[in-house]
Amino acid sequence: MKIKKYLFPIITFILSFGCALFVAIKVFPNNPFTGPKAEKAIVSKFKDGDLIFQTSESKQCEAVRIATNSKFSHCGIIYDINGNWFVFEAVQPVKLTPLEDWIKHGKGSKYVVKRLKNDSVLKPEVLQKMKDYSQQFDGKEYDAYFEWTDNRIYCSELIWKIYKNAAGIELSKLRELKDFNLSDPRVQTILKERYGNDIPLEEKVVAPSDLSDSNLLKTVIDTY
Repeated sequence: MKIKKYLFPIITFILSFGCALFVAIKVFPNNPFTGPKAEKAIVSKFKDGDLIFQTSESKQCEAVRIATNSKFSHCGIIYDINGNWFVFEAVQPVKLTPLEDWIKHGKGSKYVVKRLKNDSVLKPEVLQKMKDYSQQFDGKEYDAYFEWTDNRIYCSELIWKIYKNAAGIELSKLRELKDFNLSDPRVQTILKERYGNDIPLEEKVVAPSDLSDSNLLKTVIDTY
């Protein structure tokens, strides 16, 4: 008799629980009872070692755009650090900047991402070598004088040296300062502020435009 007494409540409980669980699965597929559904891995549109370019709005950046006949005045290299995207960039000081923050710093948050046409050469060990090499520049001062030394460094110089010295890839030929368009008054003003009357016209230089125009690279993202 005792068994019959408790049998009906037990059956009722089981049926009620089953119905509730069924509804929960249908309405809330990621409920804690069943756990989250396995999601497909999202393939990022970025890759370790990509180059990213943007337009900045300072007077110096305007002069860079004019002198190089390019919309780009700043660039960096994209690194995957423990599953998070950063841009290693030469500003004051040289540093890693979260990718989303870096994009917001550009005019209209617009940017272009370039990648090696043959990016298979950037094997994990090569990328690690690039990151290891990059550490020597972390925290260094930005080079507003565009000197070809490692004491201070500017954005396109940073990328060029990382690829050349850590990956053995020369993204572009170096040029001299005198090769650029220096005749515009806005460029002349910046040069006068930087150097006075002693402009180092034969200084080795690499500009963001030299990298963006490299025949080794292809465009993978363009938000302009």
